[in-house]
Amino acid sequence: MPRLYGMIDSGNCYKPRLLMAKLGLPFAHVEVSSRTGATRTPDYKARNPNAMVPLLELDDGRAIAESNAILLYLAEGTRFLPSDRYERALAYQWLFFEQYSHEPYIAVRKALLTFPERAADATPERLALTLERGNKALSVMDGHLSTRDFFAGGGISVADLALYAYTHSAGKGGFDLDAYPHVVEWLRRVETDPGHVPAEWLPPA
Repeated sequence: MPRLYGMIDSGNCYKPRLLMAKLGLPFAHVEVSSRTGATRTPDYKARNPNAMVPLLELDDGRAIAESNAILLYLAEGTRFLPSDRYERALAYQWLFFEQYSHEPYIAVRKALLTFPERAADATPERLALTLERGNKALSVMDGHLSTRDFFAGGGISVADLALYAYTHSAGKGGFDLDAYPHVVEWLRRVETDPGHVPAEWLPPA
């Protein structure tokens, strides 16, 4: 059975759990927290020298790191990866957007405000910057969703799951999602898609 190493309170780790739940793929969750130093042990670094989670370990021992790379691997041949070449490229586009223009501000601001060990980093300047750029990302998303239900192709894709992971809890980072009505409607569409599970979900032991 594949093993997914990750943190229960990480949006990046939620992404593959959510997709595997929607696909009905069995896997074992192994809790490995960067907050406790568990990702920096020799045993874990032998699996992922970058000392980060999530990490998907396949049945044959091969491993895949980086949340969006794991999504693409799992989505191959499923409804979550568009078959059309252009629409598939759009899904990739939004995956890159999520990691470069979205997660560094929306996820980081939430971490600064909710994790005690990050409090010293929560300077007024950094909070202002993450708020400004996070709102910019949400505005871009809202504009895109004003004319379509999902981010790429005719239905839900890996792009939606990647962006959902941190957007649905953006309020905990001080973002006013009510200012982005198309984003709010999209969140509900993702949540009503079959197989949806909340961020706290883990597979049966």
